Amino acid sequence: MVKPLDQQVALISGASRGIGLATAKRLASDGAHIVAMDLASADFSELEAAIGSLDRQVICNRGDVRVFSDWTAAVQSGVQAFGRIDILVNNAGISGPFAPIDQYAIEDFDAVVGINLKGSWLGIRATAAELRKTKGRIINVSSTAGLGGGQNTVGYTTSKHAVIGLTKLAAVEMASSGVRANAVCPSPTNTDMMRKLEIGRSEDEIRFIRSRFENNCPMGRYGEPEEIAAAIAFLAGPDSSFITGAVLSVDGGVKAK
Repeated sequence: MVKPLDQQVALISGASRGIGLATAKRLASDGAHIVAMDLASADFSELEAAIGSLDRQVICNRGDVRVFSDWTAAVQSGVQAFGRIDILVNNAGISGPFAPIDQYAIEDFDAVVGINLKGSWLGIRATAAELRKTKGRIINVSSTAGLGGGQNTVGYTTSKHAVIGLTKLAAVEMASSGVRANAVCPSPTNTDMMRKLEIGRSEDEIRFIRSRFENNCPMGRYGEPEEIAAAIAFLAGPDSSFITGAVLSVDGGVKAK
């Protein structure tokens, strides 16, 4: 049976762990080869083993999503290895610190917006020519924080709102070339980003943090990376052929309230 993404090529940022790793595994299971991009410190061993076990190929690139030349190097590695790029998943992101809007450090704001927003735009900029050739797909990872006001997260909330705007602009600009652009908005997900909130805290504080997020979710739990990856796979695949500019909440009902 031919798989839905058979012999296609997906470039995924932040691919060594969390949602990025789960997405790489899912797209590979659907037939895609993977071009991974992550920081110089990233451990690609789990990714390489997983993709190899699925009889797909993976090219691992180390780079910073804020640096355009790192993006172009990743694109070139994929084109040289496979001859094409079909899918871009802009997944790399950071939450940044928690602080009131008037106390949030300027350098922290610049760092969060640089990775979450500028990094996503540079990913599109670097892949656009190849995606036009293949009538490709762009999937940007925003957040439920991109759909509401939030609190004490001005860098994260601002950047994730802007990622949705970027997605809609890309959808309109690139539709005539056959390129589709959509966004997914996860609620808190069981990844390192959430676990970092627990570092250095007491057991009581950790339980409070978890219960606060879980109580905010009608389904009463964190999402799992594989659940976000499944939504990304849908938007990357043929069953979403008439969907572009969409914003898909994968949130256990958080934004249904």
